[in-house]
Order: sequence, then C-alpha cells, then structure tokens
Amino acid sequence: MNLGILFLLALMPVLTVFIFLVVLRWPAKHAMPLAYVVTVAIALLFWGTDLLVVAAASVHGVVTALNILFIVFGAILLLYTMRESGAMQTLRQGFMDISPDRRIQAIIIAWMFGALIEGSAGFGTPAAVAAPLLVAIGFPAMAAVLSALIIQSTPVSFGAVGTPILVGVNAGLADQPVVMGHIGDVAFQDYLFQIGANVALLHALVGFLIPLIMVGMLTRFFGKSRSFREGLKAWKFALFAGLSFTIPYVLVAWLLGPEFPSIVGGLVGLVIVVTAARRGFLVPKEVFQFEDRKYWQPEWISRFQDQPDPVRKGLPITMMQALVPYVVVVVLLVITRTIEPITAFLRSPEMTLSWTGIFGTNINTSSQPLYLPGAVLLVASIVTYFLHRMYKEKGAYARAWGQSGRTILSASVALIFSVPMVQVFIQSGQASAYESMPLVLAEGVSAVSGAAWPFFSPIIGALGAFIAGSNTVSNMMFSLFQFATAETIGLDANGAALVVALQAVGGAAGNMICVHNVVAASATVGLIGREGDLIRKALIPMTYYVLAAGALGMAIIYAATLWYVAWIAIAVLFILFMYWNRGRVPTPSTA
Repeated sequence: MNLGILFLLALMPVLTVFIFLVVLRWPAKHAMPLAYVVTVAIALLFWGTDLLVVAAASVHGVVTALNILFIVFGAILLLYTMRESGAMQTLRQGFMDISPDRRIQAIIIAWMFGALIEGSAGFGTPAAVAAPLLVAIGFPAMAAVLSALIIQSTPVSFGAVGTPILVGVNAGLADQPVVMGHIGDVAFQDYLFQIGANVALLHALVGFLIPLIMVGMLTRFFGKSRSFREGLKAWKFALFAGLSFTIPYVLVAWLLGPEFPSIVGGLVGLVIVVTAARRGFLVPKEVFQFEDRKYWQPEWISRFQDQPDPVRKGLPITMMQALVPYVVVVVLLVITRTIEPITAFLRSPEMTLSWTGIFGTNINTSSQPLYLPGAVLLVASIVTYFLHRMYKEKGAYARAWGQSGRTILSASVALIFSVPMVQVFIQSGQASAYESMPLVLAEGVSAVSGAAWPFFSPIIGALGAFIAGSNTVSNMMFSLFQFATAETIGLDANGAALVVALQAVGGAAGNMICVHNVVAASATVGLIGREGDLIRKALIPMTYYVLAAGALGMAIIYAATLWYVAWIAIAVLFILFMYWNRGRVPTPSTA
C-alpha cells in the first residue's frame, strides 16, 4: 500500500477517539472500547500484525492501566482521608486567607504546586493531586480538572526528575548511527544536555502565558458572565506567576541539566507567588468568585461535591497539620527519585513484578508498586490517619477506603481499554511489513512539509502524547524520526537539536488532552463521563502551545524575522481572541 492509504488507515484510531469522545461526547467508558476494537482490527487486517503481538501489547496495556489506577486510587484515598479528618475544611479556609480570589487560588494550586508535583513524580500525578484540592476548596469539579490539565504542559518535559528527556529522548537517539554521525565530535550526553536546554527555553517563551490562559479559561467556562475578560483582569499576577516559575526553570536547565528544572521552578515559584498573594502584590482589586452552587451546570458537578462534609467531633485540624500530608507527598517523591540507593532498591528486580517476552514476542511489561507515586500517596494517607487522630472517629478511615474503591471502579473501564488501545497502536509495526502506525502518521506529515518541518514538529509530539498518554513515550517514538527528518531537510546538528526539542515541547503540550490523563484526573474528583467536554476545552490552550512553539522554532532555526513576528502574532492574537470573545451567559432555564 502507498503512504497515503497507510496514513488514512493509521489515522482511523485517532479519528475514532476524536469523533466519539470529543465530537459526539460519548463517555470514555464507551468510546475507548470502540477505539480499541478499531485499532486491533486495523492492526490485524491491514497492517498484518501478528495476533500474538496484539495480545502481548494488550497485556502490557492492561498492566500499565493498573499502574495508573494505583496512582489514581492513592490520590483519591488521600482526598477522602483528609475530607473525613476535617483537614479539607481547614485547607479551604487557609487558601481563602491567602486570597479569596479563585483565579489566584488556581494559579497557586494548579500552576505552582502542580509544577512541583510534576517535577517530582510525573505520570499524571499533578492533576490527580491538584484537582481534588481545588474541588475541596470550592471549585466546580470540571473547572478543577480543566485547570489541572492545562498546567500539564510547561513542567512536563522535566517531570519525574527529567524522565521525558533522560529516558524518552535518550532512548530514541542514543547509539543511533545517523545521530552519532551527524553530531560529529560532540559527546552524546553533552548533546542531550543541549536538547534539554533548548526545551527549557522554548517552554519558557511559550509557557509563561499558561497561568493567564488558565484563569481565562476558568472564567470563560465557569464564571457568571462566561467571559475570558474576567480572567484577563488578573493579567499582572498571572504573568508574574508565569515568570516566577519559568525563569528559575530555564536557569536550572542551562546550569544543572534536565533533572530539576520543574522541581526548582515549582518550589521557588510557589514561595514567591504565595508571598506575593498574601501581601496583595499585583492581585486584582476585584475578587472573582464562582456563582452560588445552585446556578452551576449539572455537568460541572461530581459525586464528591454532592456529599456533605463530615462533622468533625474531635479537636480541630490546624493549617500546619492539614498541609503535612502534601509535604509528605513532595518530600517522599523527591527522596525516592533522587537518592540513588533508595531509588535502586525500589526499582530492584526483587521489588519488580515483570513478564518478559509476553507470548513469545519481544514485548515486556512490569510494575514497580513501591516506586509508583501511588505508594507515596498511600503512605501520606496513613500519616494523615495518625496525625489527624482519625482513630478517635469510629469508621471514618474505613469510609474513606470504601468511597475511594467505589470511585476508582467507575474509572477502570475507560483506562483498561484506552491504554491497551495505545499499546496496540504503538506496537503495530512488529512482525509487519510496515512501520508502526504513529511513524506512518509522522511520515505522512513530513512528506508534505518540506523545509517547514520544524513548524509541524510540536504537532507530531502532541499527537504522540495524545495517543500514548505520555511525553516520555512520545519522545521515544518520534525523537529519532524528528532528528532524521531534520537532517533530510539540511539542518546541522544544532538545528536537529532544536527540532528534537520541539518534539519534546509538543509532547508536553499533548498531555493536556491525552485520554488517560483526562480519565484519571476526572476520576480523582468523581467526575465520570465528561472526558470529551474536557478535551474540547483543553484543545484551546493546546492549540496555542503547539502553534506558538512551532513558529518560535522556525524563527530560531532559520533566524527568520518573519517567523519571530508569527510567534508573537500567535500569542497576541490568542490573547485578543480571549479578550473579544464574550461568551454566552446561560439563560435561567439552562443554568
């Protein structure tokens, strides 16, 4: 078959997800099984993929889905534990004391705290932690999840202590003859460091607007007037928060490498932004609040929000006690990922459940339960039980476990099908006459792009993340392809490094809309069946991100003033679009 037909066939699984989940708004638990069946059918009937490869990829997908469900369960359990202990009521009041403005709260919790969690853990953990916290302090569940998803962009390339670069890009490029021959005498680790520095610069120049876009989305879809303008009124504080993260983030990437930009940027930025908010620095005088709960749209509300707060009979929880579980989460994540003996033990063969060569194929799968963020979240829940003296409230902790179990079951169907679908899609090239479906999609785009390929590089990265649910996996799939394409269009080693960096930036942006991130984040707040609506909304900032990054990449690579103008124009036009888009206030009958 020619490339055009293969491209259309490879596009079918993606279109199935998009049409049924996003356009027709099917719940993920219905759309993803259909997408899995379509992907398997195309792999078997048109790609000629061996049945055992499809089965092995599906098994690997199920194991990966169980790993994700473990993380989500830990996040839900911590949420319900703190709710039962009364800590969430304390946190709600504490954040109101920092600032009653919902825009400021979203920036502090989703952008700053979320970036810190991303740098420490990755794997979608920030959305699983930040979204429940936003719900607990009074955000509509859909608004909380959307805010948490939007920040799954700038910090992601250096998430989990640099895994998307150190593992994703490294695995894609290391020891490849085309790479080693093109970079000449430059040591590969130095070249990887250069790619990481490029990633940080591109992210900073595009991503410093993310807090502003996030609060604009918040007021446009969940404010009383349904207007971006209410969010844009916080522009000074939002840009200040964007720079408070991205400046230390870039400096760390340039000076120390890809391990700590998001951790340091998140920690430094959190201290700066919270201090500024307490003092009212750049905070808007007009406070933004959501309407009274009775005016919320039904689809905004989760089952968690329909439950009354438990009555705390014992001593009240102090703000310090309420924050300790989250401090425990951050500290344990950093320790388990940066102290080598501990990391090595948790990831040792003795602590790993694995299946090598599934069904005689070269597909392997494994799980390291004690290394997954879910284990850390479970420990934080146990710490909360003792610290908040929940043993004095008969049945409180058991209720938290029961509610968490019921919530995770509702999300399991979507994940158990979506992740295997992804793995079949990725592994489709094994024992086949054709490249895997993701590579065929990339080749189809590159065939028509020519010298403009850098502009499309972030789009391919985002597509990879949307499909695979991971910036790391997207980088593994496409880094070598991106490098080879850069060489084909005549770019030198520096230009190729920028193209690979654009891949990583796009892969990070794609996390905003990847299905299993949306399903997992929604599950943590009990918002099931609204995944398509969330993806539709998250597509808006994701589109800005990949277009702005692509234009910026073209400008840097070709030193072209026109492309610098295009990059600035995309950012300005996006802000103007938000300013002039007045939205539509629902009538009382639809409110």
